[in-house]
Amino acid sequence: MVGAQLAEVGSMGITIVVVVCIGIASLLYATAGQAGGTAFLAVMTLAASPAPEMRPTALVLNILAGGYSTWRLHRASAVDWPLFATLALPAIPAAFLGGLIVLSARLYFLLTGLLLIVAAIILVAKRTRKCVDEPRVEASLATTVIGAGAGLLSGVSGVGGGVFVAPLLITLGIASARRTAGVSAPFILANSVVGFVGTFLAGQRVTPEVGWYAAAAILGSIAGTAIGLRWMSERSTRFVLAAILLVGGLRLLSR
Repeated sequence: MVGAQLAEVGSMGITIVVVVCIGIASLLYATAGQAGGTAFLAVMTLAASPAPEMRPTALVLNILAGGYSTWRLHRASAVDWPLFATLALPAIPAAFLGGLIVLSARLYFLLTGLLLIVAAIILVAKRTRKCVDEPRVEASLATTVIGAGAGLLSGVSGVGGGVFVAPLLITLGIASARRTAGVSAPFILANSVVGFVGTFLAGQRVTPEVGWYAAAAILGSIAGTAIGLRWMSERSTRFVLAAILLVGGLRLLSR
């Protein structure tokens, strides 16, 4: 009896810690123009969440955080919808197909752990470079490969794909940092919606604590979008997020 009560208290304590961490991660990602899927996975990994629940739960949190950011950016006329279309058209079907793929727990931990580590490296190594803003970016082989690749990874792993798309667009000179920031949130939102549909059809379900996680994610997104980089530089934000991703990735690989 006493043992069961202690176990329940311990479980509640873990849930509270996870909720707080998800809120903080969502806030930090919002200041950098991202939804937070990679950090959500990292936090759930540290809490030893079951593999079948991690992917659909992360996608739901992405939908909420990315949806709010998209709404705010659209109201500010900051979304480059033509650029979004060139990336989303190949990404959406790829994300759906990725959502239908159910990996074994071991393979899922391996793939997602590597993705988190790669995302951490990208965040640390990312450099902002000037790019001439063209009035429109036409679909090309580069945008097709970037969109489809990010969409597939989004569906298979549960990340939104924005953390991979943003540095590639800037590094390849396809779009400036400003345009990239404006397209990341709707790109993550679209991938997460179709990816979640795929995971649902594949039989995976969200964690029972998803309501608490969702509240933390949306509150974090609201706060992060509001404060922007007022109290934290982009460089500091990227290094904090990279640390979260690295620890989560290593934790996944150890499982």
